[in-house]
Amino acid sequence: MTDDLLNLAADVLARAKKLGADSCDALAIDAQGTDIEMREGEIEKLERTESRGLGLRVFIGQSSALISGSVFTPESLGRLAETAVAMARATPPDSFAGLVPRELLAKDMPKLDLVSSYLPDSDKLKALALEVEGAALAVKGVTKSGGASASASSRIIALVTSAGFAQAYARTGVSLSVSAIAGEGTGMERDYDYSASCHFADLKIPQEVGKSAGERAVKRLHARKVASQSVPVIYDKRIASSLLGHLSSAINGAAIARGTSFLKSQMGQQIFSKDITIIDDPLRLRGLVSRPFDGEGLPCNRRELIDEGVLTGWLLDLRSSRQLGLAPTGNGSRGLSSPPAPSISNLHLEAGRLSLEQMISSIQQGLYITELIGNSVNMVTGDYSRGASGFWIENGQLAFPVSEITIAGNLRDIFMTLEPADDLVFKSSTNAPSCRVEGLTIAGT
Repeated sequence: MTDDLLNLAADVLARAKKLGADSCDALAIDAQGTDIEMREGEIEKLERTESRGLGLRVFIGQSSALISGSVFTPESLGRLAETAVAMARATPPDSFAGLVPRELLAKDMPKLDLVSSYLPDSDKLKALALEVEGAALAVKGVTKSGGASASASSRIIALVTSAGFAQAYARTGVSLSVSAIAGEGTGMERDYDYSASCHFADLKIPQEVGKSAGERAVKRLHARKVASQSVPVIYDKRIASSLLGHLSSAINGAAIARGTSFLKSQMGQQIFSKDITIIDDPLRLRGLVSRPFDGEGLPCNRRELIDEGVLTGWLLDLRSSRQLGLAPTGNGSRGLSSPPAPSISNLHLEAGRLSLEQMISSIQQGLYITELIGNSVNMVTGDYSRGASGFWIENGQLAFPVSEITIAGNLRDIFMTLEPADDLVFKSSTNAPSCRVEGLTIAGT
């Protein structure tokens, strides 16, 4: 299958070159997946997908065009190449566009262990969904299911460029999730949990996921409002990763080149405390978005984006690196019908020294946030405002659930006062331990 994709990509490149393309690249993806959704023991969706797609990007001078297709007869490939070349001839030039030169292309292909030796079939996925839903419903106080799902997928990604790159890799994925509803009538509360991994063996057992979702929902019952005030805030590890998402957006090379980031002049500056290290690692073994090369054929490397609180650099693809006059960082990602753009891979904030319990016990009055709602974040100024719910902290203990509040501040202040706990778990592509932040304003009653 891998050779088939590489040959397919090479074939369409040869056609484009023959038609007049100066340079070109092709991304080919073969993907399969099964997804089951259930509610109250009944199947709501059973979907099996199989797809093969090709994205062709051609350059004539510094003008380019990108076109995708899913039919691969010789005639269709010919039309695909012909259309792409014609579009490129009609496109205005872009002085920063182009392919990665041969000398910068990835040469070593690290083994990242991204393929599971076993993937569950539809019957097994159904059984997993039933188990995780049953475990949630078994929690005292849970009154109904919000739905459960299980999925399994595999894909092969191949990239060929006219500069001499031709490599492919495979990855698999499995996931399990459930939503539980507790209470009755207008007093109902909902929460969820999930597990996702490359390997089936790394997936959490359904009973653990379902029980967690149910217990989370029950704990949210009888929520209150609190008065508007400024207090210390702790982000639960499940939502603390959102802060890393704001950081990655602010150091995205495209935003820096446009001048639309509040961190645009902060490279080499202290933006977190000296205890903070944030790492982007595309080479993590069994990582959910690990990859041996990026979407342009550049090598991928582990990077400390924040080292002892200092911002060390931007997330760059080739185009944004040329705009900024810097070397590319191997952070280019692309789809079949979209050009490369800077993105993160496996991003995480390293754990701190205090436990979550110690962090909570140190607060006389504060807020422990377990859910964020909506997103009003100005990446130009760093102004931050989000709806939230969680638990009020009184005298070092969780006192009662709270809801219908808004938290507000500025990301500069949030980053500088952020303190991580020791409960880091690698659960998704972006991970952080629970984090304490000082001085956020709570808008309540």
